[in-house]
Amino acid sequence: MLLFESLSAGIVAVVVGLSAVLILVGLYVIIVWPLTFWDLANLGLERYSSWVNIVLWSVFAGGSLGGYWCFSGTAFKGKTKIAIRPGRTR
Repeated sequence: MLLFESLSAGIVAVVVGLSAVLILVGLYVIIVWPLTFWDLANLGLERYSSWVNIVLWSVFAGGSLGGYWCFSGTAFKGKTKIAIRPGRTR
């Protein structure tokens, strides 16, 4: 169960990242492209294509580790409270 929840958190991290990219591309298409007709053809983003697989797997692994950290309860374990001894009352 813990493994399933952790991997689900990794998938959610990838989906959130892809959603952010889709929102940015959508805003670009709605605002920048109609005004400037700049289609990013000469930007040379092809040189970064080898990094896409590494970034996606890193986001998935980070989300899975974060999910494991959260769902296992480690995130909520704090210092144990120190017992306070009652002092002298006057």
